[in-house]
Amino acid sequence: MEIREQLNDQLLDKTSKKCLLDSEIYKQRALMYSQMEGAISVLSDMQADKSYLYKSGAASELGLNCKENPVEIDSIWEEEMLKKIHPDDRLKKYIHELRFFKLLESMNKEIRTDYSVVSKIRMADKNGEYKWVKHRMFYTYSPYNGKLRFALCLYNIALEMSSIPEFLIINMAKGEVIVKDRLDYKSILSPRELEVLKWIGEGYASKQIADILSISINTVSRHRQNILEKLKVKNSTQAFKDSFY
Repeated sequence: MEIREQLNDQLLDKTSKKCLLDSEIYKQRALMYSQMEGAISVLSDMQADKSYLYKSGAASELGLNCKENPVEIDSIWEEEMLKKIHPDDRLKKYIHELRFFKLLESMNKEIRTDYSVVSKIRMADKNGEYKWVKHRMFYTYSPYNGKLRFALCLYNIALEMSSIPEFLIINMAKGEVIVKDRLDYKSILSPRELEVLKWIGEGYASKQIADILSISINTVSRHRQNILEKLKVKNSTQAFKDSFY
């Protein structure tokens, strides 16, 4: 299953008991973040299956042509933003979102708001060159049905690449790092495994990958299994394994 499809199944609120949180309040918060921090702010509503993208000066730097503010998107996926992310980093972003979701789902609901994600990703700018961007993500759960209702993503053009973590889950209330991931795919996987991983991240099935790389489907399956084993050896979480089934 493609990682995004798995995320869709996990994130979208399909319960019959509706959340009564006022979405306009959260839209105002997203707007405030974009104005105060110069960030591109994306609020995703899991109940409505919609997103709202709030622009700032960073939007122009990244070549986003946002005529409206916010831009309303009929999906929880902000495609204009996502397609600018480097393919390797986009795959990592999806995997890390799945890890974050599963971690919060395992926690007591009263403390979920204490946690957030901080990471760095490469995004193409208005000239087509990749810039380092600081990405932060926050989840809001419904007090009415206990389901994830809103996800807020903030994108800031980074001041210094080296000062930004690859991926962190932090407890904001305590100022503690809960998960720190230093996984370097290029030092773990072979060039061919990296190719297979890239196409998996783009949502291609094994047969399609086999055709693209001119190898057998059995070879693709072997590469997939090797990827799983290698990532597991490097103490990655179960989310990595889940992402490739």
